[in-house]
Amino acid sequence: MTTDSQLIDRFGRRVTYVRMSVTDRCDFRCVYCMSEDMQFLPRAQILTLEELATLGRAFTELGVDKIRITGGEPLVRSNVMTLFQSLGALPGLRELVMTTNGSQLPRYAESLRRAGVRRLNISLDSLDPDRFHRITRTGKLAKVLEGIEAAREAGFDRIKINTVAMKNRNDDEILDLVDFVVARGLDISFIEEMPLGEIDDHDRAEVYMSSDEVRERISTRYSLVPSTATTGGPSRYFKVSGTDSKVGFISPHSHNFCESCNRVRVTTEGRLLLCLGQEHSVDLRRVLRAHPGELEPVKQAIRDAMAIKPKGHDFNLAAKPVIMRHMNMTGG
Repeated sequence: MTTDSQLIDRFGRRVTYVRMSVTDRCDFRCVYCMSEDMQFLPRAQILTLEELATLGRAFTELGVDKIRITGGEPLVRSNVMTLFQSLGALPGLRELVMTTNGSQLPRYAESLRRAGVRRLNISLDSLDPDRFHRITRTGKLAKVLEGIEAAREAGFDRIKINTVAMKNRNDDEILDLVDFVVARGLDISFIEEMPLGEIDDHDRAEVYMSSDEVRERISTRYSLVPSTATTGGPSRYFKVSGTDSKVGFISPHSHNFCESCNRVRVTTEGRLLLCLGQEHSVDLRRVLRAHPGELEPVKQAIRDAMAIKPKGHDFNLAAKPVIMRHMNMTGG
């Protein structure tokens, strides 16, 4: 069910938010995101920047008012700033935002802000340099902290830290991470690890830490006040009393957010993914390349896809992953 300017699925949910992955490549190899010897897609299989810009235009003409650029690490893609500039100029787009590991922000933060990016999510799972390197396999904490400072100086509307909470991996740093954002006027979301793709670093069920456990830990130091704030995504937010910071919880296991899902994803290779935890998808790359320069066939394919958007995911930490694609291909 659709109207000319809206995307509405068969459960009556209006889709207003699309997450577009611009690359499966990354300068980190985070243990929960990809395997250590990750095989990346041939470049010919990845959407061009022009194709991504066309998709952005198609989605906004169908009522999408928020686009998030993801990867891999989006800022390692050559000439990616041209895409941000194209998307930032789209009429009807209320928010252009990005998820990043922060490593490239010292170079790109000011250009991103000028292009129209309003908010940033920056992944940060540890404040300990050695642990940070172990989790990311290749990352340097100092570079990410430099990137966070560059983003603060560039004047984004809000900056949010994203932390995957893992028991016996980084749960002893939960309070330190909240201290970190409070001291800088930032926000933070703690994420329950999602079972996407085979990984060899740890048993996801063993390191699983629920949002309720994280919240209880934070409450030993800070008073959390329920907030009506929303960024249009799945986070449930709490105001940190007496500060300018919010704490969010993304809880795909313990507090399923499927009933209010307002988003779809475009993977690196152009699959319109209707649910993070299911394989219902439409090949938009095929449509784009069969009809170069034409907008209406792409828009019709997106409209038609609303009929197969599933009610929700079936994440199960105790089972082998049903979804074999890694997070870097899906879009973080």
